[in-house]
Amino acid sequence: MDITTTREVEHASTRPSVGRTVRAYVALTKPRVLELLLVTTVPVMILAAGGLPDLWLVLATVIGGAMSAGSAASFNMYLDRDIDAHMHRTENRPLVTGEVSPRGALIFSWALAVASTVWLFLTTNWLAAALSVFAIFFYVVVYTILLKRRTEQNIVWGGIAGCFPVVIGWSAVTGSLSWTPLILFLLVFLWTPPHYWPLSVKYKGDYAGVDVPMLGATRNGSQVGLQVILYAWATVASSLLLIPVAPMGLVYTVSALVFGGWFIFEAHVLYNRAVRGEKSSAMRVFHASITYLTLLFVAIAIDPLLPF
Repeated sequence: MDITTTREVEHASTRPSVGRTVRAYVALTKPRVLELLLVTTVPVMILAAGGLPDLWLVLATVIGGAMSAGSAASFNMYLDRDIDAHMHRTENRPLVTGEVSPRGALIFSWALAVASTVWLFLTTNWLAAALSVFAIFFYVVVYTILLKRRTEQNIVWGGIAGCFPVVIGWSAVTGSLSWTPLILFLLVFLWTPPHYWPLSVKYKGDYAGVDVPMLGATRNGSQVGLQVILYAWATVASSLLLIPVAPMGLVYTVSALVFGGWFIFEAHVLYNRAVRGEKSSAMRVFHASITYLTLLFVAIAIDPLLPF
């Protein structure tokens, strides 16, 4: 797996600036994915506290969660550097360009993993720290090593790693788990396939070229669209389970119905266009899924602060 690309050779003779090196290591953590961490963690902490939790606890949980997620992402780039070099979407990642060496990335990954575990243990509690460790293990070992290159269901089960911020946030506040965070875990689990599969449609050539069986590369547009519809409906249904269990108020109930209806509509548009042989709206669904989840979790944050 330790290959040397032409680009790595070109960069080997130049010494990048400190700022460029720092940016390269930050890129290893997939900062855009860290945004999702913030979106899902903080609202759950507000819900768990039934109001505004201690601000230091929120900050400590977000910092620890960011280090944990960054560690998993960095391990992922280290392990996938061979295929990243041959995919248009990933050809500028630091390990491909040579801005970060494989050894440097591996040390960085382990350092973040250890630091995040110790940090969460000292600033939150043992349960949050343990869940963080399991999230890293699941993303790196179960998804990246075992599933990603072997099955088109890779993102379904591998997506479990992305569900952990909600249970980490909840456990940081309460020191325990209950049905409410488990429903939120299920929500993010069901949301991940209709979020990522449209992206795999756009980059199906990349995935096919490196023999990674993402659904968008192994199935036709209508088959992918049908799966997106089924998971979108399941996602919205799971979001409604939170209303009687949490329980949630009017703001969340209306938001879950309205935003969920819109998400389902976009999924049906994707399928209908594929059936008619029209231009795909895959990226439109991809961006809609992000907006949907963001707005839903904003509603989760607002709902406990209101008297209705």
